[in-house]
Amino acid sequence: MARTLYDKIWDAHVVHRYDNGDCVIYIDRHLVQEVSSPQAFGGLLDAKRKLHRPSAALAVPDHNVPTTSDRAERIDDPEAALQLEMLIKNTKSFGMPYITMTDERQGIVHVIGPEQGMTLPGVTLVCGDSHTSTHGALGALAFGIGTSEIEHVLATQCHVMTKSKSMRVAMDGALGMGVTAKDMALEVIATIGTAGGTGHAVEYTGSAVRGLSMEGRMTLCNLTIEAGARTGMVAPDETTFAYIKGRPMAPKGEMWERAVAHWRTLASDPGAVFDTEVKIDAARIAPRVTWGTSPEDSLPITAVVPSPADYKDANKAKAVARALDYMGLTPGTKLSDVKIDRVFIGSCTNSRIEDLRAASAVVKGKKLAAHVSAMVVPGSGLVKKQAEQEGLDRIFIAAGFEWREPGCSMCVGMNPDRLEPGERCAATSNRNFEGRQGKGGRTHLMSPAMAAAAGIAGKLTDVRHMA
Repeated sequence: MARTLYDKIWDAHVVHRYDNGDCVIYIDRHLVQEVSSPQAFGGLLDAKRKLHRPSAALAVPDHNVPTTSDRAERIDDPEAALQLEMLIKNTKSFGMPYITMTDERQGIVHVIGPEQGMTLPGVTLVCGDSHTSTHGALGALAFGIGTSEIEHVLATQCHVMTKSKSMRVAMDGALGMGVTAKDMALEVIATIGTAGGTGHAVEYTGSAVRGLSMEGRMTLCNLTIEAGARTGMVAPDETTFAYIKGRPMAPKGEMWERAVAHWRTLASDPGAVFDTEVKIDAARIAPRVTWGTSPEDSLPITAVVPSPADYKDANKAKAVARALDYMGLTPGTKLSDVKIDRVFIGSCTNSRIEDLRAASAVVKGKKLAAHVSAMVVPGSGLVKKQAEQEGLDRIFIAAGFEWREPGCSMCVGMNPDRLEPGERCAATSNRNFEGRQGKGGRTHLMSPAMAAAAGIAGKLTDVRHMA
């Protein structure tokens, strides 16, 4: 029987099947950060349990870390300081590999996993963070789990769950100028809605997906969770293998050849049946920006702010009215006329070297609008190092951007990088919920190039028209 990529990885990891349909799944890799792990470690201590397989885990601080140069000496938030202190204490006590804040490898957990070669095709990977779907870009089955589940995985290296339904999102056609993986992802979410993928594992296929770099595929899979799905995946191919080869935790020598031979078998079989099929013409996608307080609230930059009256469903119309009130937007306003106060380039969605290159290409030789402040936060110390070797930091600084240390930064608002009430931000992050980047902050999601263009213009703008 023809099987999907998801079927193949699932079947290879089932330890036990219960009569009610639940399965015990073996977990190959486990990424840990400071916010979701303290209670899990505490539970292990109370039960006097050890880690089942410490080498299968890797811990790194990211959510709470400041991104200023003095961060190692100064963490003002006592709760953040405690969580970071507990991560150090717990990883040392349980013998878990840990990347310190001062290590050049430190960064956002979903950046360092693939970067270190911990994320590999065919593995199951979990983390106490919803955007763990990012790792599916390498052909892994990756998903976020809760605190009690973290404890269970640490103790048993297994997870109990029900198999998801399958969805194929096929995107064929050549992307237009200025259109990126971020625009593809926002197009998918706008097409199926934030609940469209609920109960599904999504596999992205088609020529437009195959044409993406690994960074682009990670952006696409990262945002899958915003469509309600548990995970997003792209079957591994030559692009995947070239990205992985030589990374610290990747197979070496004869094991590399054997691994690649296996990885080539993971593609969905011809004739494999998916529960849901979605087709999108990639050639019709335009650079997109969000206008509301949900990732599904996006439109091409050439559009206008919608009106509640545009929606027949009364509940949707009410939600749109609330979103517009929070965002301080008037129906009919051109999106390209919306002024901004801040720019944030970073997050697990768009903080890799390709993202920084795209943004720096837009701002090179230009200056930020006088009323705009902006920061660039690399996804890891290794990304930062490479960007500095390429001179990207100097381009940003010359244009008036702040060049920061790695971390989740303003994406999540759990550290000093926050919006003030009423401030409007062009952001490359993954969520534009009310207060996500700071209480009362207004977030517009877009690609790195679009965010950079907004900073120069002082308003949302079409990067395709930048001189």
